[in-house]
Formats: sequence, structure tokens, C-alpha cells
Amino acid sequence: MAENLDYLGEVDPTAPKLGSREIANRLRAAILTQKLAPGARVPSQPALSDYFGVAKETARRAVDLLKAERLVIAKQGSGVYVRAKTQRPVELRPHIEAAFERPHVTIDFAGFSGETLRDAIAEVLDKVRSGDLTPESILIRVLISDMNVPMALPALAATQADDPAVRQRAARITRRAADGIIDQVAELADLGLVRSAQAIVRIHSAAPLFKMYILNGEEAWFGFYPVIERTVSIQGEPTAIYDLLGKDVPLFHYTVNEDGASHGTQFVEGAGQWFDSVWDTIAREYEA
Repeated sequence: MAENLDYLGEVDPTAPKLGSREIANRLRAAILTQKLAPGARVPSQPALSDYFGVAKETARRAVDLLKAERLVIAKQGSGVYVRAKTQRPVELRPHIEAAFERPHVTIDFAGFSGETLRDAIAEVLDKVRSGDLTPESILIRVLISDMNVPMALPALAATQADDPAVRQRAARITRRAADGIIDQVAELADLGLVRSAQAIVRIHSAAPLFKMYILNGEEAWFGFYPVIERTVSIQGEPTAIYDLLGKDVPLFHYTVNEDGASHGTQFVEGAGQWFDSVWDTIAREYEA
């Protein structure tokens, strides 16, 4: 079935053929008006060539113009996607779903609790259960802070001191998220829907200051946790604490380009090396 590209405007067969710049202009307009939303797949070069009646090379140059403007990104073996420059967690989902189109899926997460990861993969895993996505294997690794040991954050606002009761509240949040990820992924293996499906959680003693996602070793999402003062209930009493702003933190997106030579490539590779170094050294087993 041919791809519907009507949102790119009508094509007059009696008019001169559009050049690469004109095609790029139409694609750019679709992106800026979110007819092609952040994370959406850009029409393939053959599809653009057929729709506009031009050579594939013309279509390729049009997409290359948008790559140069950093409006779109190429994912090796997958296609070209609308770039999400500063995405919020909910907007990770199209990219996570695209990652699950591969036969072998890997997701590495480092951060505070993994709540956003748990929520972001829930809908995607539903599509695996329904058979709409059919990966052969899934491996999710989660690195989170151990809230059972003294920590710089979260802390009492009045004294900036570590407090066991404050950490217990954070530990409950962390445990719910971690256990949710483990259970959701394990269910796929138990039902025989995926040949291999595993979520592994490890903990460490460093305070959480940022969150990071690495998808299939090809994309990285990185964001700093701002420290905020807020009042929460601790043992039934309103208590001012210094806490981490997590769910709405802006994320910066980096990707490995097909040519392998970009700052994005360097960041993704460096992020993976950092993750492995912590995973293999100071991280320890999480007891579900």
C-alpha cells in the first residue's frame, strides 16, 4: 500500500518538476506545523521520489538539507525521523516504539527512580503483547540511586542534612518504578511473546543529578535534575525538603549519524562507556 503523502501538498503533473530545495521546503513546513510530529518517520526517498515524480537523488538531497538544519536525524537501518531537540518524557515514546521495531532491543537508563521509563515503555509493551511489535529480544538495564544509604539529595531544606524518613519516601517511589519495569518485561517472557526479555536493575550510592536514556546504542537522551524546594508529607507532617524535579525536565537528544562522524556520535558512545563503567564497578544488585 502506497504511503499517503497528501500533507506535502498537491503535485501538478503539468508543472516543472520540483527541485530538492522545494521538496525540502514542503517537508520543513510539515515539520513546523507538526503534520510530521517530533519522533515521526520522514517519508522514505523512494516514497518521495514517487510522490513528486523526481529522481531518488533529488529526494535524497531534499532530506539532506533538513539533516543539515538539524530538523531530522538518520537512524542507521531504520530511516529518518523528525528530530526532538528538547523533548519531555512523554515524547520519548515514539522513539522507544521505533527502537522496538528492531529484532534486538536494548535500553539503558540512569537516573533517580525510573518512573518516566516505566510509563514510557508501558504502551509500547502493550503493542508487543498484541503482536503489533515483534522483537526477538529485549534487554533493559536500569541504574538508580540506593535510597537506603545516606544521600545528598533529597534532603531536609532547613538543614540540608540527610534524613532517613526523607529517603524512605524516595525509596518507595524508586521501588514502585523499578519493580514495575521488572514485572512488565518479565511478563513478556513468561507469556512466551519474546524469545528473551529481561529488565535488570542495579543500585549505587551516588546522588542522582541527571537522567539518561540510551536506545539500541544509537540514541541518547540526557537531562539535568534541577534541585527545588518543596513541601511533602513525611510521617504525616508537612516537611520542606530539597528535591529533584524529574518528570518535566527537558531532555537533550543525541544520535549516531550514518556517517559516524558527529558530536552526537561522540556523546552516544561516551554515554555508553560511562554507563558500562558504573554498571561494572560500583553498581550492585537490586533486591526486588
